[in-house]
Amino acid sequence: MSALLTDLYQLTMLQVYFDRGMNRTAVFEFFVRKMPENRNFLVAAGLEQVLEYLESLHFTEAELDWLAGCGRFRKDFVDSLADLRFSGDVAAMPEGTPFFPDEPILRVVAPLPQAQLVETRIINLLQFQVMVASKAARVRLAAPGRLLVDFGLRRAHGAEAGLLSARASYLAGFDGTSDVLAGMKWGIPLYGTMAHSYIQAHDSEVQAFEDFARSHPAASTMLIDTYDTEAAARKLVPLAHRLAGEGIVINAVRIDSGDLAAHARSVRRILDGGGLPAVKIFASGNLDEYRVQELVAAGAPIDGLGVGTRMNTSADKPYLDCAYKLQEYAGVARRKRSEGKATWPGRKQVIRSLDGAGRMTGDLLTMAGEAAAGRGLLEEVMRDGRRLAVSPALAQIRRHALEEFGRLPAALRTLAPAPAYPVAVAEALHALAREVDSRTTTD
Repeated sequence: MSALLTDLYQLTMLQVYFDRGMNRTAVFEFFVRKMPENRNFLVAAGLEQVLEYLESLHFTEAELDWLAGCGRFRKDFVDSLADLRFSGDVAAMPEGTPFFPDEPILRVVAPLPQAQLVETRIINLLQFQVMVASKAARVRLAAPGRLLVDFGLRRAHGAEAGLLSARASYLAGFDGTSDVLAGMKWGIPLYGTMAHSYIQAHDSEVQAFEDFARSHPAASTMLIDTYDTEAAARKLVPLAHRLAGEGIVINAVRIDSGDLAAHARSVRRILDGGGLPAVKIFASGNLDEYRVQELVAAGAPIDGLGVGTRMNTSADKPYLDCAYKLQEYAGVARRKRSEGKATWPGRKQVIRSLDGAGRMTGDLLTMAGEAAAGRGLLEEVMRDGRRLAVSPALAQIRRHALEEFGRLPAALRTLAPAPAYPVAVAEALHALAREVDSRTTTD
């Protein structure tokens, strides 16, 4: 991604840092200020893309030429950017880890110009995947045991959003995606059926089913709601038996409109009565965690669900109140005191406590390096601009996320608003904040 994918003020600040020789070590942390309504927890996601960005950060010759000619920056400053590479350290929570307000999920330690420049892209990458993964986790918790497939590419807000939402939803417990590029890049299982236009292009609905099955004989899913859902299910019964005799398998039907629960019950009766109990029912159509929960609670005989637009855009909460803030510069702790946006200073660690059954009981926000009982969540992943280890495979991250969801208190695993998860702030951090405030002036 281009180094120019940033806000103008990052570069205007960098010119001042260049002019004043401000190149000492800075510490920035990314965190969410407050929990969105109707979210009991958030899910760390997007670290892999941040590391890829930092490893490849540089200005191309064309970008430097444009900066030199745009009339905003001096040539000596632009020339200095030719050698800019990220040489810092990164600590982060593993992707798939639940987290809560004020808890940093990523820390950058680097020379001030580098740490400043990357702010915009880091927020851009982390906010989006955290937002989608947190929404997807709620869908997964609402539908235990059901097949869940990301169907949101076509209505995602751009190509990158569609691709990264497939990744974030799989990370958070979905079983697959319709996004073919996501399958190639990350090995996410691919699922897909057919479009209504495919059915309409045929003069006969049954012929459309047969043609598709013959082209995909190992297994196929038939879209049955183009005209009349129940009528299509009835037509499918003799066709499925005839094709089975030739070793051609119809494994599922898909319903994409109407009263999904009612249609699913009717179709299940038709399939079972026609001797096709193994044919599964897959449903889609403007679903989110609340609609999925309703279908599950109603006992609808639906085996799998395609969830798209409302998850991929996090439709009910399409942004996070998140920030990437300076916590230390030149070895001195710093903090912001703006009304409603004050930060805790210094390098921090999040310590998580578990009970005897392995369930989360509370977190402690404390200074990095302070001794405390529990598990520290931020782990060093990059040093001197290079990763310390090969990143885990996405399937491994997904397993970690599902294990972590199982550690959440029961109240947090529901869709209903729950009491806030306890996050205590260590006295050492309070003391540091008081010390910073006592020496900070507005002169």
